[in-house]
Amino acid sequence: MRVSENRFIRQPTKRSLRTVIAALLLLGFVHLLAAQTTDDWQAQVRKDVENQRVDAALAIVDQRLADAPEDLEAHGWRGRLLGWKGRWSEGEAEYKLVLEKVPDDIEILTGLSDVLLWQKKYTEALQTLDRARKISPSDPEILSRRARVLALLGRTPEARSEYQQTLLFDTHNADARTGLDALGENTKHELRVGEDVDLFSYADASQTQGVSLSSRWNPRWSTVFGVSTYQRFGQDAVKFLASTGFRFTARDSFTIGSAVANSQAVVPTNEAFFEYGHGFRIENRWVQGLESSYQQHWFWYQGAHVLTLNISQVVYFPHEWTWSLNVTGARTGFLGTPVDWTPSGWTKLGFPLERRVTGNVFFGMGSENFAQIDQIGRFSAHTFGGGLRYQFAARQDITGYAARQDRTGGLIDTSFGLSYGIRF
Repeated sequence: MRVSENRFIRQPTKRSLRTVIAALLLLGFVHLLAAQTTDDWQAQVRKDVENQRVDAALAIVDQRLADAPEDLEAHGWRGRLLGWKGRWSEGEAEYKLVLEKVPDDIEILTGLSDVLLWQKKYTEALQTLDRARKISPSDPEILSRRARVLALLGRTPEARSEYQQTLLFDTHNADARTGLDALGENTKHELRVGEDVDLFSYADASQTQGVSLSSRWNPRWSTVFGVSTYQRFGQDAVKFLASTGFRFTARDSFTIGSAVANSQAVVPTNEAFFEYGHGFRIENRWVQGLESSYQQHWFWYQGAHVLTLNISQVVYFPHEWTWSLNVTGARTGFLGTPVDWTPSGWTKLGFPLERRVTGNVFFGMGSENFAQIDQIGRFSAHTFGGGLRYQFAARQDITGYAARQDRTGGLIDTSFGLSYGIRF
C-alpha cells in the first residue's frame, strides 16, 4: 500500500507559529534599536557641537566607528570635526574616504574644499568645488566658496562674476557682498596722512604731522616713502623715510630702510634698519597663523645714539582677532657716559566690532618709541591705550588712537592721533 507523501509534510503548530512571530518581532526590534542608536549618537554629536564641545563630539564619533567601521555618516562627521580642530590633513583623508563610496555628496564635497583651502591647496579646492557646482549649479554656498578660491588664485574677474552669481540666487548673502567689497580693494598704493599730539604734564604740547605712500608693486616687491614734521619742546624737525621690502618665499620677507632729518635735538638726525619676517601655518582650531619678525634699528641723535633689537609676534585667531607681542632691548649711549642696555615691550589685542569697524587695546612697559629724544634714557614707564579703525568706504578708512604714559617721578604723557588712508 502506497503511503501518501503528504504524510511527511509537517503542518505548522501553534507553538511553531509563536516562535516565528517572536523571531520576526525580535528582528524588527533589533533594527529599530539600531536605528534609534544611530539617531541617538548623531543627536548627541550635534548637541556637543552646538555647545562647542568638539572633543566630546569627536569621542562619540570615534566610538561609533569602533562599533560600525563602515558608517559613512560617522566618517563624514569625523572629517568635519577634525577640520574644525585644525587637523586638516586627517579631515581631508576622511572626506575622501566617504567620496569613494558617494562621489556626489554635496556636503562632503564642500567640507573637503574647506580643509583643502585651509591647507592653501587652492587648485585642489577649486577642482572639488567644480565637481560640486556641476551637481548643484545654483547653490549659493558652493558659488561663494568657489569665488573665494578664485580670488586667492588671482583670477579676480572670475571671482567677481561668481560672487555676482551668488547674489542672484541669494540677494542677502553676506559672504558674497564682503567678497565683492574686498575685490574692489585690489589696489597697489595707500596714501595716508595724519597727526599726532602729545600732552605733557611737565612741558608744552608737541605735534607731529605725517604723510606716507605705501606701494605693493607685485607679490614680491613693496616700498614705503614718508615725510614727517615735528614741533617738539620748542624745536622744529623734518624727517624723510624710505624703505623697501622683498618677499622671497610665500612665508619669508626682508625689509631694509633709512631715514634722515635736519639738524636738531628732538628726533634722530639719521636712522637705519632692517627686518626679517617669517609666517607659520598652524593646523589648530584656535590659532590660524603666526607671524614672527626680528628687527635691528639704529638711531643717531645729537649727543646720543641708540641701537634697538626687536622681536615681535603676531598671532591670528578666528573671526579676525589678533594678538601682538613686541619685546625690545635698547643699547643707549650718551656723550661722556657708559653704554647701557634697557628693556621694553608692549602687547596689543585687536578685535572686530562691526562689519567696518575694528578696535584694539594695548599695554606697554618701558621706553616705547625711541624715535624722540624724550623716549630714551634711564626712566621707567607704563603705557596703556586703545584705538579704532573705521572703513567708511571700500578704499578709505579713518584710524585713531589714544594712550597715556605714566613715567618715573609722576610725569605723564597723554597722546592721541588720527589718520586718513585711501587706496588706489
